[in-house]
Amino acid sequence: MPESSSSRLVRWKFNLFPAYRGTGARVTYIAADFREVRIRLPLSWRTRNVVGTIFGGSLYGAVDPMFMIMLIRILGPDYVVWDKVATIRFRKPGRTTLYATFMIGEAEVDAIRAATADDHSADRTYHVDLVDAAGAVHAAVEKVIYVKRAAKP
Repeated sequence: MPESSSSRLVRWKFNLFPAYRGTGARVTYIAADFREVRIRLPLSWRTRNVVGTIFGGSLYGAVDPMFMIMLIRILGPDYVVWDKVATIRFRKPGRTTLYATFMIGEAEVDAIRAATADDHSADRTYHVDLVDAAGAVHAAVEKVIYVKRAAKP
């Protein structure tokens, strides 16, 4: 699905937001329905650590907000969405530009709505890999996201 003017604006805002900009990563694509996001994290003077590879903080910071933001946009204001747990497993040193693709399918959205239908909360687990151009995994990230229907006033 192509970007819309709305998702393109969000992408630009992400890339200008100081906290995200500081990671050294750039959002390269946001689908119009926010079900897919792609990022790029180059090895540069901003992301390089003392041994010449991509700093672990940049690896994690590049992927940190994506699933939560995607769910906030997909589910809308009737839901509360928060990051709950995160783990990162470093597999290989990042010596080149790394990429990640985040996807949330329709079945997942339906499962969230069903799990939270009776005013229950749900913890959903998502995985994303930071890979190089050849597809080799350099870091694997697991995020647990808390979702609950917002309280009605």
